[in-house]
Amino acid sequence: MGDEQEAGAIEERLIVFSRYPEPGKTKTRMIPALGAEGAAKLQRQLTEETLLQVRELATSRPLSVEVHFSGGTQQLMQAWLGNDFAYQPQTTGDLGKRMSSAFAASFAAGMTGVVIIGIDCPDLKAELMAQALEALEQCDLVLGPAEDGGYYLIGLKRMIAELFVGISWGTSQVRQQTVEIAKKLDLAIAFLPLLNDIDRPEDLKSGI
Repeated sequence: MGDEQEAGAIEERLIVFSRYPEPGKTKTRMIPALGAEGAAKLQRQLTEETLLQVRELATSRPLSVEVHFSGGTQQLMQAWLGNDFAYQPQTTGDLGKRMSSAFAASFAAGMTGVVIIGIDCPDLKAELMAQALEALEQCDLVLGPAEDGGYYLIGLKRMIAELFVGISWGTSQVRQQTVEIAKKLDLAIAFLPLLNDIDRPEDLKSGI
């Protein structure tokens, strides 16, 4: 009886971290190579491509999707990306605080599996997102390792705030530090394939 009642409930959530593509305020590390307008165009393109994959994923499994944005407004984000996603402004603080807050709110809302992704990884396809959600059935933590030493995806099935404290965000140490904390906590970790992020001008050679 209880299972039947729960059958229609959405318990998985995918959160996309992005930024409104305002020239001069987005992809700033790309501005020396692309200019302010070009960097904003790249941000726009990467976000739209990522959400195409998210839409594909959402056709194959019941899923709550939220876009957590900085810059712009909810109205600007909806006008840009459409009305089929929920939009939330990112909280203040470093990346760790913003991700921790997003996870905490999702688990408080009753989610049992939550994955956060950015928009910088063109090779992150719907199949990998699905793989991450499925891995959470067996593991505590899922990480998608990026070639720059960070991660392009992180997934949890319960709140583990320690994973976001004491991390050198924006450096090549992010993933290593995260894994070290996870091992101290004796978490079961699943890893996705190593992929390349588009963060710096040299990353463009990887072919977007």
